[in-house]
Amino acid sequence: MSEPVAEDMITRSTSDREILLSCRNVTKEFSVAGSRITAVDDVSLEFPEASVLAVVGESGSGKSTLARMLLRLMPVTSGTITFRGQDVTHLKGSGLREYWTEVQAVFQDPFASFNQFFTVGSLLRRSLALAKIPKDEADALIEECLGYVDLRPKEVLHKFPHQMSGGQRQRIMVARALMMRPKVLLADEATSMLDATLRVNVLNVLHDLKNDLGLTVLFITHDIGQACYLADRVAVMEKGKVVERGTTEEVIFAPQADYTRRLLADVPDLKGSLKHG
Repeated sequence: MSEPVAEDMITRSTSDREILLSCRNVTKEFSVAGSRITAVDDVSLEFPEASVLAVVGESGSGKSTLARMLLRLMPVTSGTITFRGQDVTHLKGSGLREYWTEVQAVFQDPFASFNQFFTVGSLLRRSLALAKIPKDEADALIEECLGYVDLRPKEVLHKFPHQMSGGQRQRIMVARALMMRPKVLLADEATSMLDATLRVNVLNVLHDLKNDLGLTVLFITHDIGQACYLADRVAVMEKGKVVERGTTEEVIFAPQADYTRRLLADVPDLKGSLKHG
């Protein structure tokens, strides 16, 4: 059965893996027209090393707000965020910059993330220069990281962003994140603008990165089918709260929340097509 949700409960690891990133009792409130709106309500989650946790919910569920707080792009109203056991909730300056090298992100629209006047090679080299990676190491690192996402340097480095498919652009964004040697990759609706074939390609890349590099992946999506294809564990959010959490199999075969059952009903073939191993 899926784990019951308690207000102070953190998702349990499936093993004794180190917990790299966690949030505890995290809440985010916004002031709108004189009223207080709670976008994320007392959420606690853990992200073990070399695993994929998917956070699923419809638009407005609070999942992307949670992602931005975990990335420290948005302050929490209350609660704590820890990385490798250290409180990073209020990090600033060099400490925050160091955190951003360890926790990288890929967002929904890869096209918007590119400067359209630079080739892919120029964009990647500029990212490495900003990170103070020596020039003599840059090309080898670029080639290595493009290899992880199944792209050949000679086929993409000379191109401008508009000359590539959406799937290629998204894989370039993953490669750029990998160049920082992160421990955690947060993918926020990273496949939502892609067609079905390209979507599967990106999901497979994320799966392989977990296995090959020991990367921890936080996959934010509205699509519970994609979540169950990729993730080891799934947390379901509704109206700012985690209403269900468990292993992928538990959530698919024994959902406890009505909201989860409604999401699953939209993917009728899911039970017969569980994710790859």
